Amino acid sequence: MNSKQKIDWPRVLLRACQRIERGEASLSLVALAEVAGVSGSELQRQFKRRLGVSPKAYAQALQLHRLTHKVSRERSTLDAALAAGFESAATAYTAAGGALGVSPGKLRKPLDIGWWLGLSDLGWMLLAATERGICWLAFGEEPGAMLQELHAAFPKARFANNERRLKEWFDQVREFVLLPREALDLPVDIQGTAFQARVWRALRQIPLGDTRTYGAVAQRIGEPKAVRAVASACANNKVALLIPCHRVVAADGRSSGYRWGIARKDELLKREKRG
Repeated sequence: MNSKQKIDWPRVLLRACQRIERGEASLSLVALAEVAGVSGSELQRQFKRRLGVSPKAYAQALQLHRLTHKVSRERSTLDAALAAGFESAATAYTAAGGALGVSPGKLRKPLDIGWWLGLSDLGWMLLAATERGICWLAFGEEPGAMLQELHAAFPKARFANNERRLKEWFDQVREFVLLPREALDLPVDIQGTAFQARVWRALRQIPLGDTRTYGAVAQRIGEPKAVRAVASACANNKVALLIPCHRVVAADGRSSGYRWGIARKDELLKREKRG
């Protein structure tokens, strides 16, 4: 790549993530960089600066996520560990215990909620879904903590890694994060009070590139005095982007209150307005 040519790093990193996700384990950092047309050292630096981890660490994290899928299907934990690419069951136990907070054996239960986790241009992104639709979409810095939060939000649920079903939805959301061109139209399955449901429906009607104040949303649902309740409903939204609570701002137009961070909210709004 010509050194004077501006590098579209968000796109370069997205493609690198996709190659890692496809299981191209034989690709070294140098090989990944060569395919992208950049230097290995710069790819490593940009990957860590923008996404928070190295390409190698991301590949290892995905290996763990795939382990959680295989343990419920293989004959034994050892078979699952080897199928996921670990050298031994002991290695898998050490890795899973440190990153996910549970041993592989405890992941063998039959589960109801599928999930998939990977990197986006806004950091780690965790998507989970029931049979009816997406029930959780979150951003964060620590995969283990994000999974713990998901489990805490659905204490009676049974969970399973489900890359096969969710990866296409995940990629659609990630592409939207990178370049929001039109509203995301994916099935959503979230539970809330009747009031929260009304607020969430109103949020989904805010056009791409626009914002509304909390007061305007309250007016929209016919509850002009319920500004604080609207803010609370936004804070209790478990599905980022699909229910676009980031498009709700303070009365003076400033960003306020976003469970996944004000910096992410500002970045999303900037990209949507630019698109």
